[in-house]
Amino acid sequence: MGVTTYTQDIATLVDPARVFRGLVLDADNLVPKLMSQVVRNIETVEGDGCIKKMNFVEGYPIKYLKHKIHVIDNKNMVIKYSLIEGEVLGENLEHISYDVRFEGSENGGCICKTISEYHTNGDFIVKEEEIKEGKEKAVELVKVVEAYLLANPSAYA
Repeated sequence: MGVTTYTQDIATLVDPARVFRGLVLDADNLVPKLMSQVVRNIETVEGDGCIKKMNFVEGYPIKYLKHKIHVIDNKNMVIKYSLIEGEVLGENLEHISYDVRFEGSENGGCICKTISEYHTNGDFIVKEEEIKEGKEKAVELVKVVEAYLLANPSAYA
């Protein structure tokens, strides 16, 4: 098994606590609401929120993704989780681990700092375009949430 690691910082104009509350603590409600053209719903399928399943709309290239939540640290605004099931993994990826931290920025906004680890089967090498696609999806999600929070200043305040 090999591991490919990459980091990504996504800047927003919204306070980190609000971004964390919307994107992490209320993702089950907010993400399907804001991305209804892509995400049908997010449901807890095991434990007390330990394993979540994101179901996509009919016709989307991915049917679902399952994530295992390892840590949600409200005080430090950190979430650690793994993508453990779904078409994205295919035969070559065992899982993808994420460590996401929501930190304040100088302009009063937030920097979403992500460390992603692609755990591969055998000697498979993750292609740069696959990583780029994952990064683009992350930016899209954060920017949709940012736009919502800017338009709704009392949301998650």
